[in-house]
Amino acid sequence: MSYIDGFVAAVPTANEAAYLEHARSIADVFRGLGALRQVQCWGDDVKEGHTTDFRRAVQATEDESVVFAWIEWPDKATRDAAIARVTNDPPARDMPFDGKRVIYGGFRPIVDERAGSRAGYVDGFLVPVEPGKQEPYRAMALAGYPIFRDHGISRHVEAWADDVPAGTVTNYARAVQAEGDEVTVFSWFEWPDREARDKGIAGFMADPRMKDLPSEMPFDGKRMVMGGFRVIMEEGAPA
Repeated sequence: MSYIDGFVAAVPTANEAAYLEHARSIADVFRGLGALRQVQCWGDDVKEGHTTDFRRAVQATEDESVVFAWIEWPDKATRDAAIARVTNDPPARDMPFDGKRVIYGGFRPIVDERAGSRAGYVDGFLVPVEPGKQEPYRAMALAGYPIFRDHGISRHVEAWADDVPAGTVTNYARAVQAEGDEVTVFSWFEWPDREARDKGIAGFMADPRMKDLPSEMPFDGKRMVMGGFRVIMEEGAPA
């Protein structure tokens, strides 16, 4: 995977079927423009955070669910051409959600580790990181991957913000309450299913190797946004 577009949205819970139909129709368009893989995930275990969280990030109301989604491209040039094409000739479709509260942007992967199998469940993360701490952050993620893999994750991706617009109502910087020139990382773990995820989290939290990881995190953990999502659409395959 060379480039991704990441999305977070608030969708009326009653509109899940309509949203999925909408997502599939849009997936057809992007597949024709070179997208390799498109994944849509519906909020399942999205808890309230101390400082921020996914629901606050998109200003979700009580009757809305959070969607965490991404598109994988072979490279940025293919992605840029596709976005330009869609912007100049947008599909004539009604959206079953408030498009003004969608958070989106382009990200450059700095970690992409995988152990196989398609995704059935996803843990999604948004993380504020200072630009000068990209390498310590990447090293931390790579050090943790063998532990996560041994407890069941099938893929671990960390993607660094590259082309992230300000947004009309909200954006990635507001989602993590970014300070100064902090960059947002769009990240996820893929699991076979929810059962494997719950068992895996308990397993790696109890794994003695966790104590060997750096005790000082290269980001503010209080402003990290996280949540569990069930996969409702997976179209295509990773590069």
